[in-house]
Amino acid sequence: MALCLFSTPVWAQGFIEDSHGTLTLRNYYMDRDYKDGGAKTAAREWAQGFIANMESGFTEGTVGFGLDVRGLLGVKLDSSPDRSGTELLPVNSDKQAADEYSRLAFTGKLRFSQTTLKTGDVSIFLPFAFASPSRLLPQTFRGTTVSSKEIDGLTFNTGYIDAINKRDSTNYQAMTIASPNGRFKGSAQTSHLAYGGGDYQVNKNLSVRAYHVEVADLYKQSTLALLHDLPLGDGVLTTDLRSFFSDEAGSAKAGKVDNINASALLGYRLGGHRLSVGYMHSSGDTATPYISGTELMGMSEMTMSSDFLNAKERTWQAIYDYDFTAVGVVGLKGRLRYVRGDNIELASLNADDRKEREFQMELGYVIQSGPLKNLGLLARKSIYRNDFPTGAAFRDENQTRFLAIYTLPIW
Repeated sequence: MALCLFSTPVWAQGFIEDSHGTLTLRNYYMDRDYKDGGAKTAAREWAQGFIANMESGFTEGTVGFGLDVRGLLGVKLDSSPDRSGTELLPVNSDKQAADEYSRLAFTGKLRFSQTTLKTGDVSIFLPFAFASPSRLLPQTFRGTTVSSKEIDGLTFNTGYIDAINKRDSTNYQAMTIASPNGRFKGSAQTSHLAYGGGDYQVNKNLSVRAYHVEVADLYKQSTLALLHDLPLGDGVLTTDLRSFFSDEAGSAKAGKVDNINASALLGYRLGGHRLSVGYMHSSGDTATPYISGTELMGMSEMTMSSDFLNAKERTWQAIYDYDFTAVGVVGLKGRLRYVRGDNIELASLNADDRKEREFQMELGYVIQSGPLKNLGLLARKSIYRNDFPTGAAFRDENQTRFLAIYTLPIW
């Protein structure tokens, strides 16, 4: 009798049995040492983040239901008003960083066959809005997304988003267009965005991607990409082609949008070595648009000091990656990267034919065994310089980041 009273109903078994929870600890130090002689000489902060992810399975039946819960907490370890502003922590009008900030988010989900619908607090990692992990806590959206894998090799994604929760915020906000260097009317808000598209794995060496997004009354953007691996000699030649086509949408509250951004990145991987060279060209009358608080999944993604998406900009880059597994040090990886942009037009600052450059160094290690197994350590350094006028958003700086990440299973 007792067993019958306390046993899990059949319809709920998948919901509970397939559930899991994790706690991720993120310790983050960020130092932006400005070198342009401005009044603010540094942005330097240290913070501790806690991210609890609790994901249910799906109920039994043709249509399964589930619920995910995410709790986030950020705690200040070091900051002061004269060096706040790294976006690790929220800052008030007196430039004082919050001692702590937190939020609790819920996501309902539904699964039918190979199609999953999520609604509530959602994350998207798509070309037009890449929720970057480059700060203490993740950025998320409020909306509804659908991801379907009904066709072999094809992942179809569509969604409707009406608000953003930025990485240094505790509440949802209306979405705006990113406007560094006064590219657009940054205060203009949109009521929503809607998108659709997919990724298709043609074969094991070739994949293609196509998406379209419309950000109501701000801009619309189509993106195409092709990724290819070609065995060549003892190594692999990699090709990464990406393009973004952007125009204003609706009432164009952010002003004119007219841009084509096209890039090519070619690499060769041999043993632990990988050398890549790339070129990105921005044409049209404006810069490449994207949602404020996110990053564009273009060739310049994961740069540290600039986005290299200014109007008319021509960008070259070279990247050297090394995986130390090749010499027996499993879990250790390094990167050197140089990015240079020229022919830059900054219309709001009455400047053209400007230049910028960034040199990055990165070293990461994941502990492979022992009590701290899977603890990740990452050190990043960038040296950035430009010849932009006073008042530009991107400033000459030497930037340093240290990040420790550790994920523990809760159940």
